[in-house]
Amino acid sequence: MELNYLAIIIATILQFVCGALWYSVLFGKLWGKIHGFDKLSKETQQKMMKEMGPYYMVQFVVTLVTSIVFSIFATMLPQDWNLFGMAGLFWLGFVLPAQVSAAIFGGTESNWLVKKIAVQAGAALLCLQVAAAVLTFF
Repeated sequence: MELNYLAIIIATILQFVCGALWYSVLFGKLWGKIHGFDKLSKETQQKMMKEMGPYYMVQFVVTLVTSIVFSIFATMLPQDWNLFGMAGLFWLGFVLPAQVSAAIFGGTESNWLVKKIAVQAGAALLCLQVAAAVLTFF
């Protein structure tokens, strides 16, 4: 089994960027409302944003792990497997159930539950499809 480390790094960076855009430009306001950030003062919000660096680093590392594991599976499967389909199956079988459980049992207010799951699950599906595209290209 030989991994393409350049593809793994590119997939990780692109997934990280897609996630950043997803949770800021596309769904940032909704995400803020779901978590009550919109009720905080501007000063508190800015303080929280300044303290996010370590969390972004952790997210980058776990995204790297996702890219590596996805790449390992991609190299182990027969060549005629479609990586986009594989990403969809991983999302459906592993990621979506974990995110649903985390939202249900993680203290999410019931009025936000469906929207939170949709935002999180949509981001995860997008990122896995981005990884599939990069690995397919390389």
